[in-house]
Amino acid sequence: MFDEQTTKGGAERVLFVLATLARLERSVSISALVAETGLAQSTLYRQLALLKRWGFVVDNNSEFMPGPMCVPLAWGFDRSSYLTQEAHSELEQLSRSSGESIGLLMAFNNQAVCLDMVESRQPLRCSFVKGRILPLCKGASAKALLAFMEKERRAAVFRYLVREKILSVEDIEQLEIELRAIVGRGFSTTDSEVDEGVWGVSAPVYQQGGNAVAVITLMAPNTRTRNRERFFIDMTVTVASRISSRLQSL
Repeated sequence: MFDEQTTKGGAERVLFVLATLARLERSVSISALVAETGLAQSTLYRQLALLKRWGFVVDNNSEFMPGPMCVPLAWGFDRSSYLTQEAHSELEQLSRSSGESIGLLMAFNNQAVCLDMVESRQPLRCSFVKGRILPLCKGASAKALLAFMEKERRAAVFRYLVREKILSVEDIEQLEIELRAIVGRGFSTTDSEVDEGVWGVSAPVYQQGGNAVAVITLMAPNTRTRNRERFFIDMTVTVASRISSRLQSL
């Protein structure tokens, strides 16, 4: 849930509702939206009516989901984003070389958002898709994003996680220790933190300055990573560094 001041204005509220629908990744009832947003039902109906009129939300038997106008928005982002343009060919190459699924993720609004995804061609692969949104606290991608984030921004994320009861103060203290270790290594690895049986490694991508703008994440069934972790780590770190060099040269 956003801060109260974030949703005071009508324009902010309508965007808040749309962002919530995108995050949930499923159709939801009005009562579920009330629980998710904290907004009054009458307020939600007004925002949803506006979004429906413009095609950003559809109503299927009183359950709401993102509408068709969200597609050209996403297409426009892909076409105009230097980050996704410069990274995509490298993601494809890393997927071919490793045989695994590769994602490009960015931190936004206290969440990790998958901007691009190249899936493994193997029959057994990770079910992670472009557009997926994750809490900014678990998994290789989220931890790498936090580790290489500006200190003030990371502190704001921590406050959000505690306020929303996603993590406790003690959890944050333990997470900070883990993040310092990630910075020292230059990458993050986790096993089964987000999806059971999935191992991941994430490395930061830089554009300008010392803070990461995104991370590259290799995801694989942990049955295929045993004794190959270092191989996957080195490949991912190398590709992230190469994308960073391309972005910094623009």
